[in-house]
Amino acid sequence: MLARADQAIAAESALLTPLAAAFEAAGAELHLVGGSVRDALLGRLGHDLDFTTGARPATVRAILEDWAPTVWDTGIEFGTLSAAKDGRQVEITTYRADVYDQVSRNPEVTFGEDLAGDLVRRDFRCNAIAVRLRGDGTREFVDPLGGFADVVDGVLDTPGAPEVSFGDDPLRMLRACRFTSQLGFRVADRVRAAMRAMAGEIRRITAERVQAELDKLILGADPAAGIDLMVDTGLAGHVLPEIPAMLMTVDEHRQHKDVYRHSLQVLRQAIAQEENGPDLVLRLAALLHDCGKPDTRAFRADGSVTFHHHEVVGAKLVRRRLRALKYPKRTVEEVSRLVYLHMRFHGYGEGRWTDSAVRRYVTDAGDQLDRLNMIVRADCTTRNRRKAARLARACDDLEERIAALAEQEDLARVRPDLDGNEIMALLGIPAGPEVGAAWRHLKELRLDRGPMDRAEAEAELLRWWRGRAGGPA
Repeated sequence: MLARADQAIAAESALLTPLAAAFEAAGAELHLVGGSVRDALLGRLGHDLDFTTGARPATVRAILEDWAPTVWDTGIEFGTLSAAKDGRQVEITTYRADVYDQVSRNPEVTFGEDLAGDLVRRDFRCNAIAVRLRGDGTREFVDPLGGFADVVDGVLDTPGAPEVSFGDDPLRMLRACRFTSQLGFRVADRVRAAMRAMAGEIRRITAERVQAELDKLILGADPAAGIDLMVDTGLAGHVLPEIPAMLMTVDEHRQHKDVYRHSLQVLRQAIAQEENGPDLVLRLAALLHDCGKPDTRAFRADGSVTFHHHEVVGAKLVRRRLRALKYPKRTVEEVSRLVYLHMRFHGYGEGRWTDSAVRRYVTDAGDQLDRLNMIVRADCTTRNRRKAARLARACDDLEERIAALAEQEDLARVRPDLDGNEIMALLGIPAGPEVGAAWRHLKELRLDRGPMDRAEAEAELLRWWRGRAGGPA
């Protein structure tokens, strides 16, 4: 593993050696550090590289401005500057020796004097490994805290007592869940215990920072594992309480231990359908598609469970939660629409839909149609092979119906056959609510019947207009 990491870093010598030489000329050391070293050990060194140095920010800026064409402040008050060169981005931070008040997350920023002091303040030991870079191209791994062993074992442990680390920065607890998803690491027992005891401290963190970590978790290789850790430690109760609420809800098929486990399986099956990389909207919708079930659970006389209209309730819960987490409006609307529509398909297999029903399904899904179809397929977690095959055939059939109709008409943009100006001219009315009502009537006809020629559309509009109270006889 060390040899692999050294080889990966050596491959960047053309970029790194001149930079290290520039720091040596200024009387400072330069160390590759943090996630960059960890990822190199794991064979996944990325394009963005993190460094630490004893040089103060003014010196770092001067060095970078001579070395790279583009330099900017990433957080100058925290001693961090960034630069871009040859398609790579570097971020360099002066040694830190911050002091936390254990109340807010904002530290009293102080610069440190040595590498050891900088490493010990990092979140996890696997991120506290450094590689000293020298101007002659040689390198030296520095691991005073045993981070290499943690990478080998796939474990997340803190440099010092986890209670102190999480008290300094509660976001580190959510970061542990994120690394569980991204790296497949497990948390040490003492870390898990501290997370359970201190989960409520996450409330000290702003919604924007929580959302950023949550996104990285959801987009990781195994988000279900990260979500599981959030639920087990109690963090989810403060970040996404709709998820642990599903633990107590047995699904109506009695196939899964609870709706929570079903939702994680749907998430995994949705991910398996991704073709263009991780899809945040798809994954959030898959995870939360049944979050309305706890509030709609009811028991029949025979003891079976129902969740009528859980998709409606779930869509409202999703909108409220994602807004609280400061997600962009578009993300909120896309995820909530998928949650709202995820049950629509389930009437398809019971009886063949009319073309009108297919048009309405496509129109209501809009630009989320492909994701909705993925959610529908992922939502089948039954172990009954015949039932699963029947659902798959129904999904295939609906998609074939959609494709066939799309060859005949523009399903992606179903609009009335007359526009607003044509409606006003035909009816002799000015712009106003009546034009909107006429437009909506024509759109309903368009959905029911498909495209109409102009004469037919005009005749239908006049027939509707004459039938309205106040319309001409």
